[in-house]
Amino acid sequence: MYLMSEPFPAQPSSANLASSISEELRREYDLRFSALQDYRVRVWKILTAQFFQQYIPRNGAVLDLGCGWGEFINQIEAAQKFGMDLNPESARRLAGGIQFLQQDCSQRWSVPDNSLDAVFTSNFFEHLPSKAHLKATLIEAYRALKPGGKLICMGPNIKCIPGAYWDFWDHYLELTELSLREGLELTNFRIHSCIERFLPYTMVNKRPAPLWLVRFYLRLPWLWRFFGAQFLVIGTK
Repeated sequence: MYLMSEPFPAQPSSANLASSISEELRREYDLRFSALQDYRVRVWKILTAQFFQQYIPRNGAVLDLGCGWGEFINQIEAAQKFGMDLNPESARRLAGGIQFLQQDCSQRWSVPDNSLDAVFTSNFFEHLPSKAHLKATLIEAYRALKPGGKLICMGPNIKCIPGAYWDFWDHYLELTELSLREGLELTNFRIHSCIERFLPYTMVNKRPAPLWLVRFYLRLPWLWRFFGAQFLVIGTK
């Protein structure tokens, strides 16, 4: 506690705060993912080719929201690709031809209105600091999507992992498939799909599953309700 006679601690400038956040993101990614990165890339090759490509036109434009090290956007096929993240390391990890947008997703995106066929995001919304930031992000996604374009959202379902959800330092928002569905509807999206349990929770600190098992799992949706702990919610503009 500070007494009235004591000076208040100096507050960081906006530039210093942004730099601090970027450096923290870089360190978190390196701590969590560097040991398993090759395996993660192989898993995402399967996920994109076998499941998510059906929602992304190969001649269209797609933005990966919270793109991280590019596991999704590097693998998906599209004519125009964008990756958005505050992590400066993302720029180095993205493949050639992908436009990197290093910015706050709750601020206006550097893409024109009605220009994207799809926005994809995985394990990102829970890192936003508030529902207000999420709502602003959903509004921007709606603005940037073409009519008929899709916002594809995957993330941890708090109903399925109530305790383990908080094992990560930077988890803030508690979301279920139904709360996110309602958020999409409140920002004018029409719901295309709303799946309570899709993929297992996380690859961090887990023993890697054989790749054939990943392919097998995707082909048998009845297994999802036993092992899935992430929702999949898709909204259409």
